[in-house]
Amino acid sequence: MRANIIYVLTAASVALFSCSKENIKTTYSTQEGYIESFLNKQLESDTTFYVVSNKGSQRLVVSQGSGDSLSAGGTLAFYYAGYVMTSSSLSASNMFAANNKDLASSQSWDLSDTTFFTPDTVSLSGSRLVTGLKNGLLGVKAGEECIILFSGKYGFGDKQLGTIPANSALAYHVLVTDVKNQ
Repeated sequence: MRANIIYVLTAASVALFSCSKENIKTTYSTQEGYIESFLNKQLESDTTFYVVSNKGSQRLVVSQGSGDSLSAGGTLAFYYAGYVMTSSSLSASNMFAANNKDLASSQSWDLSDTTFFTPDTVSLSGSRLVTGLKNGLLGVKAGEECIILFSGKYGFGDKQLGTIPANSALAYHVLVTDVKNQ
């Protein structure tokens, strides 16, 4: 009897894990479809836009920069707005972070702490950025405006972070102000 209970519990655990794993795969596949649809709409709307793909991240270049491309060990300064992507479009109501005063203002965010609205400076070799954002930023140039998109697989994964649900697709609207390579 005890062996039967252990067998049933083990089988249930395996089935639950398999089902959960399949659900995650389906979620990521749906997100990648949203990203592809978003990119296609943007590329149709403006023929000067183009996409750079890197290891699961898609970077829609809206305005080209100049100078050196950011290398894997480089540092950049940039303004950004981060969005949880729940469909094939970006919704201002899904913005979860911004250091860009104009974008924050459009959401009626508190603008009293002006020290927050400065470019963020990070090293691409550091650990502050999620994988999808790192992969998307590789190769940007100073002055570039882009939108970096990636599925939850390359974001925060199964961890909820503040208002960002676990396994969320993310999009970052980025304005690069400076690039320095080692």
